[in-house]
Amino acid sequence: MSSSFEKLDFIIEKIEDIESFKVRYKSIEDLLNDVMGYDATLMSLLQIGETLNKLREEPFAEKLPIKGTYDVRNFIAHDYEGVNKMIIEDIIRTQLPKLKQIILDIKNY
Repeated sequence: MSSSFEKLDFIIEKIEDIESFKVRYKSIEDLLNDVMGYDATLMSLLQIGETLNKLREEPFAEKLPIKGTYDVRNFIAHDYEGVNKMIIEDIIRTQLPKLKQIILDIKNY
């Protein structure tokens, strides 16, 4: 079983994977319109949500958007065809940078 800090490191790794996917494409829209880019991005988001959910009992859990990310994870896992690309684009643009900063702050505490 990995420690909570290893789980946080894993989440950072998945966020950085998505950041690297963005670099390979001209835009987030191009990333999400490419089958492999889209699938890889959704899998990373699924893993982020699943891992964050495992941290819900940690003392720092109230600082993390666990419910929202787990809701995204569930939607991806159970309604893959119904995923709204505009929501995923917003997550990539605004929510992941915030999550990354929260985790870095927790780790530096």
